[in-house]
Amino acid sequence: MELPTKTIGDNGVPPRGAFWRGGPIAPGFEMEQVLTRFTDNAVQFIKDSAQAKQPFFAYVPLSGPHTPWVPSKKFQGVSREGGLYADFVAEVDHCVGRIADQLAASKVAENTLIIVTSDNGAPWSEPDIAATKGHRANMDWRGQKSDIQEGGHRIPLIARWPGRIRPNTTSNALLCLTDLFATCAAAAGAKLSRESGEDSYNQLAALEGRADLPIRPDIVHHSGNGLFSIRQGSWKLILGRGSGGFTKPAKVEPKAGEPAGELYDLRADPHEDRNLYAERPQVVAALTQLLEKYRAQGFSRP
Repeated sequence: MELPTKTIGDNGVPPRGAFWRGGPIAPGFEMEQVLTRFTDNAVQFIKDSAQAKQPFFAYVPLSGPHTPWVPSKKFQGVSREGGLYADFVAEVDHCVGRIADQLAASKVAENTLIIVTSDNGAPWSEPDIAATKGHRANMDWRGQKSDIQEGGHRIPLIARWPGRIRPNTTSNALLCLTDLFATCAAAAGAKLSRESGEDSYNQLAALEGRADLPIRPDIVHHSGNGLFSIRQGSWKLILGRGSGGFTKPAKVEPKAGEPAGELYDLRADPHEDRNLYAERPQVVAALTQLLEKYRAQGFSRP
């Protein structure tokens, strides 16, 4: 059965962030209402689950502040000089607050783990509010979304669980979004089979501040264009040259005598400015071997 559709255009030459791709759209679909609809459904789900006294898991993949930046009327202009992006961020914050408020209203907040995070770094390459308004979406990390550099992969992760996670604490534990699978299973008391979550580490001890040693020994990154890297301790190896993503040049062909890849000591050089690939061949060899092992066997967790 075909659903009735309407068609939207590309809206001429809109400001950055407000664009969308033209094509079929459901008659009742309003882009400005996506965040509200998602949040309404999440709030109702929590309310119904709590009333039924049923444990629940809610995954709420908010569409903002990704493009198109289309804050609802209530949030247009609330950031004053921040523009559409900052208005949309304010609306995202409001949505998260609504979900947290419903947990409290349903009297389940004290027994609920909330995790707020993102899937990648922000795309900031051209002069925009990142420069004009002093906003640093990726802090001081090099690169952006889609890149192999840290700016493409370092993301905020905020967790709240009264009685289990101490408030106002931070952790330097190495954690990947793939770890949420094993971590949430552990929080729920579920046991995973050996074949489940082959790249997922249980990070519950890290969240609760009771992990003495790094739970995850290393982490594999992958850029938008297929460039691999691996990080272990303070070392980060990139199997190639260039960003591998949005930032130009995406790919650099090394000239004769130049290193084929990149190696950085993130503790001494967090911005990835000094390539040690040629100076530390033993580190390059060890990390290359480890990455190739993971790729060949198809999993990275013991």
